[in-house]
Amino acid sequence: MKYSVIVPIYRNEASIPRLLQALSAINDSLDDGIEAVFVVDGSPDRSYAILHEALAGLAFPAQLLAHSRNFGSFPAIRSGLQAARGDHFAVMAADLQEPPELVTTFFRMLGADECDVVVGTRTGRQNDPWSSRMASAVFWGLYRRLVVPEMPPGGVDIFGCNRVFRDQLLQLEESRSSLIALIFWLGFRRKQVGYERLARQEGRSAWTLGKKIDYMMDNVFAFTDFPIRLLIKVGAGGAAVSGLAGLVVLIARLTGSIRVPGYAPTMLAVLFLGAVNLFGLGLVGTYAWRAYENSKRRPLAVIAKQHQNDRGQ
Repeated sequence: MKYSVIVPIYRNEASIPRLLQALSAINDSLDDGIEAVFVVDGSPDRSYAILHEALAGLAFPAQLLAHSRNFGSFPAIRSGLQAARGDHFAVMAADLQEPPELVTTFFRMLGADECDVVVGTRTGRQNDPWSSRMASAVFWGLYRRLVVPEMPPGGVDIFGCNRVFRDQLLQLEESRSSLIALIFWLGFRRKQVGYERLARQEGRSAWTLGKKIDYMMDNVFAFTDFPIRLLIKVGAGGAAVSGLAGLVVLIARLTGSIRVPGYAPTMLAVLFLGAVNLFGLGLVGTYAWRAYENSKRRPLAVIAKQHQNDRGQ
């Protein structure tokens, strides 16, 4: 086994037959040199049962891991990377929206020692409505602005790497982080491969708006001090505005322009400063909670079951 393909699985039972066919084609193109590592991340459908039944009949070595519950796609990828036994590694999407041929391209580049890590970046999306494309452009634009300036404009969902990079990546065990951002943080020799994302053929995407917001927050709090710097600027601006307003009130009071203190300005000032104070406490509390989470040293995922076929012995 020279190449390990890691496939996180969540609600993908409908696409598994096509997935296995795609992996067989990849194995043929790489002279029977791959192993597949399927990681079922607490999927509530029959994905685990289908893969377990198909495992023995696969023409290539394969492992099947099942998390004890849903931990997320990044912990699933990490579990697959830890279990993989090849010299080069690639992540493949189970819904096949990223062209499977990208995996072969990744492995050929890694095998030729052109880079230590190669990322796939979207240059377009088939059949996506205008609103979806615009939302994606805004999301990744903010990501590049606030988190990782080197992030490609279309974002990154899949990647490949060699063993040295894999080992360094697995040493970074921080919780509530982003595996993709860690790839850019690590450095090493990196290349990009552009592709057009294919239309979804089965099921619905689990990448909801709520998960996108959580993903952005995880990245912002884990890789930048932007919220703290923003709070400092807001506090400095609020102090400046309050100082000027106080000076105006003092002058007006001394000149007799204000005879009766106003209720509305007082309440506005109290509400504004109270909101800023709560905002600041929320930011500091978030950083403190995340530091506490990392101090627990809990595993990022728990593997409940693990199987492999005879070809993986």
